[in-house]
Amino acid sequence: MRSTESERTATNGYDDDYQYKEKSKDDLEHRPSRGQHQDSISEGQAKFSRLGWKKLTVCLIVEAIALGSLSIPSVFATVGMVAGVLLTVGLGLIAIYTSYLVGQVKLRHPEIDHYSDAVGLCWGKIGKEVAGVMFVLLLVLLVGGHTLTGTIAWVRITNNTTLCAIIWTVISAIILFVLALPPSFAEFAILGYIDFASIILAIGICIIATGVEAAKSQGGLSGVDWSVWPPPGVTFYEAFLSCTNIIFAYSFAVCQFSFMSEMHTPKDYVKSIWALGLIEIFIYTITGALIYAFVGKDVKSPALLSSGFTVSRIAFGIALPVIFISGSINTTVVCRYMISRAFKNSPIKYTNTFMGWVVWISACAIVTVIAWIIAEAVPFFNDLLGLISSLFISGFSFYFPALFWFVLLKEGSWRKGWKNISLSIVNGIIFIMGIVILGCGAYASIQDIMDKYASGKVGSPFSCDASNYE
Repeated sequence: MRSTESERTATNGYDDDYQYKEKSKDDLEHRPSRGQHQDSISEGQAKFSRLGWKKLTVCLIVEAIALGSLSIPSVFATVGMVAGVLLTVGLGLIAIYTSYLVGQVKLRHPEIDHYSDAVGLCWGKIGKEVAGVMFVLLLVLLVGGHTLTGTIAWVRITNNTTLCAIIWTVISAIILFVLALPPSFAEFAILGYIDFASIILAIGICIIATGVEAAKSQGGLSGVDWSVWPPPGVTFYEAFLSCTNIIFAYSFAVCQFSFMSEMHTPKDYVKSIWALGLIEIFIYTITGALIYAFVGKDVKSPALLSSGFTVSRIAFGIALPVIFISGSINTTVVCRYMISRAFKNSPIKYTNTFMGWVVWISACAIVTVIAWIIAEAVPFFNDLLGLISSLFISGFSFYFPALFWFVLLKEGSWRKGWKNISLSIVNGIIFIMGIVILGCGAYASIQDIMDKYASGKVGSPFSCDASNYE
């Protein structure tokens, strides 16, 4: 817990937009000296306590609305229009609820800095370490996914045929590394406005372009081959893999503890998750339904590949900021986690000293290199999202929050009153959903990967062939 003086330092001296005022620096400079070490820590606490609910919403948008939105239309093509809409809206509402539970845990236990700390309160040290490993693996995989998406974008934008594709993965990794260097989320939030504008414009161009193409095609819009119900021949693993892609798109609870640790007024988080959740539900539903209705069963993932060669090049160019900004925030979160654990009582963790910056830049570089290796070794998009959802997001967005309610939030017996009974049933269902997603989703993803390798649809790792990314 921060001392009262630290809390005043962290909150006083901010204007309505929570910008740090010069008088706060003067206060730090002229107060009685308590030693350079303690001053560095106090300055660091002020630096990492500037996040308001609006900037939290922006950070959550950066984390959530990116790769997931580009996979939604292919989900509709697999499960049909009705199931696609129901899944998109239903899973979105569940994501809002589980994120609400995560925030309640943080308010009751303000000493929690990251997701693994909360799991540790339920399952002890072993649970904390297991969740910590899951947390790191998930975020590194996400950075790898954005590296892969960035490569797909570069190959399409440049119409690459001669340049070795590995060069584009290296360029993507370098951009992700540079954008991850701002260490506090309040600083990072500035990039979020560019990120949000980027994805909205890219999706808008894709919707308009596919709609125009559909209207010009033979038979017009009525001639597009889309289905209200799941098309015949859809296998179980194909349908379930589609569900995991929607789950991936609503994974904003994963970093919520990390973000809330930098809020000056943590109780305001409720505004953020409702704002983000409703924005996501609207964007995903409209994107999935319209692009599927305009393109039909052959819609691709990422969806920008379906908007025609020339238009997709323009759309990918506009989408570059969201691809890289949304990817880099995962690097920022995972490095904050690792450094805060390794340097718990050291000024290094606040990145306001020379050594702090050296450690920070080194950590970002290591994470980026590992993510680049993953992107090169795993040249498939949908299955990577499905595997990530199944193994990790199933826990962070489903069975862990349900567990939190039973262990950390429930007051009295689960049979005490209609409220506890109702919430026990709801959270019990969510817990079971998480376990089912973990098992069936992993099976579906692995089976689809095996089928694609058997059919030759997946290129070889570390290949110069640009067609692997088309």
